[in-house]
Amino acid sequence: MRNLPVSRTIRLRQGYGGRVIRAASFLLVAAAAGVAACGGNDPAASGPAPAAPPPMDVKAVTLQPKPVPQSSEFVATIRSLRSITIQPQVEGFVRQILVKAGDRVRAGQQLVQIDPDRQQAATRTIESQRAVREADLELAQQELTRIRQLAQEGVVSRADLDRAESAQKTAEAQLKAVQSQLRENEVELQYYRVTAPAEGIVGDIPVRQGDRVTPSTLITTIDQASGLEAYINVPLERAVDLKVGLPVELVDSSGKVLTSTALTFIAPRADDATQSVLAKATLRQIPPGTRVMQYVRARIIWSSDPALAVPVVAVTRLAGQHFVFIAEPMDEGFVARQKPITVGAIVGDDYVVQNGVKAGDRVIVSNVQKIGEGSPVKPS
Repeated sequence: MRNLPVSRTIRLRQGYGGRVIRAASFLLVAAAAGVAACGGNDPAASGPAPAAPPPMDVKAVTLQPKPVPQSSEFVATIRSLRSITIQPQVEGFVRQILVKAGDRVRAGQQLVQIDPDRQQAATRTIESQRAVREADLELAQQELTRIRQLAQEGVVSRADLDRAESAQKTAEAQLKAVQSQLRENEVELQYYRVTAPAEGIVGDIPVRQGDRVTPSTLITTIDQASGLEAYINVPLERAVDLKVGLPVELVDSSGKVLTSTALTFIAPRADDATQSVLAKATLRQIPPGTRVMQYVRARIIWSSDPALAVPVVAVTRLAGQHFVFIAEPMDEGFVARQKPITVGAIVGDDYVVQNGVKAGDRVIVSNVQKIGEGSPVKPS
């Protein structure tokens, strides 16, 4: 150290000592904080434990066996018991179609007009032949009257009289034949007007104006709204359970029941094309908007044996397994216990339970997402 004044040397030493004292004080404070932190692990030093959370209010239902319908759904076709196929009785070209599909028609109302020109021409030809035959008959009758007078006077022979009588009968027979043919043509002419044989609703009309039709051509169908049936094709594996009288429900796309009925017919043989058995159910009440040949969902109820069922809202699914929470008594309260279950079909708002729970269990149906295994609960 260079030679400095004494007073300055003393001040330097004091400054260095002050820094040492301040550093020592910082270390003491840090050590005290560490001791305090280590002492926090001591329960006695940290104070009383926090209170347990109160039990959660939940709703619960007590399981009891109840009649649960066991059913299967199939696609059914609505058909009419009074469905009439309209085909022409004559051959010709369609001149005019007077109705459209879906129209309601009365008995005798004209549906289609087939071109009658050829038949009308034939009828006019026969009418002209009738006029000729009528003239021939009138002439034969006059000739017969004159021959009879001459025969009475002895001017003509008996043979002449016989020939006159024969000519008169021939002319009369020819006139009757023409009249019969004319009546036949007139009746056939009416067939060119295709009419509705009964009241009902017009089905699809596959023919068009200008098409050539024959007696084997399908023009349309007439279906009556009353007397509808549901045709249900049941696969062979379930056909063994079919019985006349089994309840049948027609349901909409959301599962709502539109009408209820029962099976009225079961086919004695299977359909070789579909490998199914036809079952029919007559509709006692016809749902609004139901149409013939419409596809509907039909539910056949096989049985209504008692079974356990849990609400759908109470069931959770994890990794493909279904679970429910049971309110289990514990000390003076209840705790939630998670139970794996095996479910069957959904009936209404419930799952049919095959195993996993028993009668008397209290299944939690509310706040399911807010509780866990062992959570205290307060069922109501």
